[in-house]
Amino acid sequence: MSAARPRAVVFAYHSVGVRCLKVLLAGGVDVALVVTHADDAAENVWFESVATLCRDEGIDCVASDQPNDAELLARVAALRPDFLFSFYYRRILPPALLAIAPSYNMHGSLLPRFRGRAPVNWAVLHGARETGATLHEMTERPDAGAIIAQTAVPILPDDTAFEVFGKVTVAAEITLWRALPGLCDGSAPRLPNDLAQGSYFSGRTPEDGRIDWRQDAQSVYNLYRAVAPPYPGAFTDINGQRLVLARARLDGPAPQGLAPGLAVSDGRILGVCGDGRALAISVLTAPDGELSAADLTSLLTSIP
Repeated sequence: MSAARPRAVVFAYHSVGVRCLKVLLAGGVDVALVVTHADDAAENVWFESVATLCRDEGIDCVASDQPNDAELLARVAALRPDFLFSFYYRRILPPALLAIAPSYNMHGSLLPRFRGRAPVNWAVLHGARETGATLHEMTERPDAGAIIAQTAVPILPDDTAFEVFGKVTVAAEITLWRALPGLCDGSAPRLPNDLAQGSYFSGRTPEDGRIDWRQDAQSVYNLYRAVAPPYPGAFTDINGQRLVLARARLDGPAPQGLAPGLAVSDGRILGVCGDGRALAISVLTAPDGELSAADLTSLLTSIP
């Protein structure tokens, strides 16, 4: 390791990338280069910008979705970093990069649970009662390296994934802040990451938010919570219109005689589920704006 300040090359994106970069700077790490992503114009970018932080701090920053690019590999190697870090960078770092220096990733779950993509959304969808952030060694296999440190946060019954992600962002900052001195002096623990005790999930697409009203109310509610705005949202299609549950809560038994799906009862919009329970929907949106109970009634009665 460098005799003076430890040097790092960081692959980072999203709010976790911003907060963890700030931890490195506060901890005295020389961040020689940051690799991030250019924002996608088709994506709802509701999170903090790594590129903006680097500009403000005078850190050399490049946007690249190709971490195996030969020119980038050569540039990273020439910097002779003591560490590589990945903080919510959206690509897997190739073995050639991992061979340059000890490499660590910040993952948004309590590994080995919810390995893979979109861990916060999957945790909420599966009704988990807690999650957190894990700093672990990077290996060729995603989220499989030894665990350095973890911080847990609760998932409350009505938390959306957006709310949980805010907690996980703070957990990531705390985890790295506590672990950084040990990484720098070589005393950080390496704890087992028993993959047999965990689970792996792939990425999610907007289509995964389609509601199956035949499911029980808790499952539908968990889907709503997992993809509620600013994520694309849980949706149902009626008469050619895509309707998104923008705000909803678990309710009690649905009025008798209502079939699974959207309904209006006593001036309220309900999502009736397969077990006879309902979601009370306070904000329902269509492509051209929010729908009232009267709007929904008109739409439902216009179905051929």
